[in-house]
Amino acid sequence: MVRTQTFRQTVAVFSKSYLPLNQINIKRAVILLVTGKAEPLDLGNGVKGIPMHSPTMVLLVPQYIRLTVNHQERSWRVPAVTRREVLRRDKHACQYCGSTKHLTLDHVIPVSKGGKHTWDNIVTACERCNNRKSNHSPQQIGMTLRTTPKAPLHPIVAFAEQFWRGHKVQSGNLDN
Repeated sequence: MVRTQTFRQTVAVFSKSYLPLNQINIKRAVILLVTGKAEPLDLGNGVKGIPMHSPTMVLLVPQYIRLTVNHQERSWRVPAVTRREVLRRDKHACQYCGSTKHLTLDHVIPVSKGGKHTWDNIVTACERCNNRKSNHSPQQIGMTLRTTPKAPLHPIVAFAEQFWRGHKVQSGNLDN
């Protein structure tokens, strides 16, 4: 049971230039470390390694590793405004009331009033809120959006934001 829990743990991977890229499983981290494609990274927050037991030794796998080889950046572009992508961005919830049932797409500024079919003008809305809002702006009806609509972020940028939000490095550790 302890073995399977160890294999479920993840390691954060940083690029050669210290940009957080993603999380990988511990087995992949060991392979990168043993082949010399990555090195341990200490963020100065006192986090110990994850013990990996073999028949002859115990290997401490660090929580953070940095690639020593150049990371090939895949080309990425903002996806087209589609129902699937808008629902994914809005986490399959109405942006007016939070409901997850009977979802539709809504133009924040109606097309009839000059609104465009763009990322910053389309949100997920349940049928009830969409019908209530009708052909008006949310301010006219007294409705507020839970989040401001915007285009999706590059996956690496999104991961970096999420990583640094969850791993606050104390400023005292950054002083030399």
